[in-house]
Amino acid sequence: MQSDTLLVRPAAENDLDAVLSLYAHLHDADEMVDDRALRTAWEDILADPRTRLFLLEYEGVQVSTCVLHILPNLTRGARPYGLIENVVTRREFRNRGFGTALLTHALDHAWKENCYTVMLLSGRREQNVFRLYEKAGFVRGVKEGLIAYPPPPGGL
Repeated sequence: MQSDTLLVRPAAENDLDAVLSLYAHLHDADEMVDDRALRTAWEDILADPRTRLFLLEYEGVQVSTCVLHILPNLTRGARPYGLIENVVTRREFRNRGFGTALLTHALDHAWKENCYTVMLLSGRREQNVFRLYEKAGFVRGVKEGLIAYPPPPGGL
């Protein structure tokens, strides 16, 4: 998606600081990570041909981001499926259609890659978050998401 003031594009090598700045709007607090591990993860994301980290820019400002993973699959005619994670829009730009534009772009990419479905989990409970996802094309109540976390250090 592109207009004179709005652009959605894949992240580039020099976008790490912009993405981290956006992630500050995702969680109130996140786990600490050393720079080396962060740089390695960033390089892995950019090098993975089945992962796309998209950035939406408005008037030259990075406003929103999400990650789309396209995963190989042996069912559904061996068509892949997509998983979208880390959807975030800067607080001061929310409720203006940027998240919908970003997710629409990510979904369009998934459909071009022949995904049979795209999944998204949200830890948020606010109804406006669900309205955003529904406006972009996601449907609630079709399946139920479950999450497992690693055991605490030292075992169970």
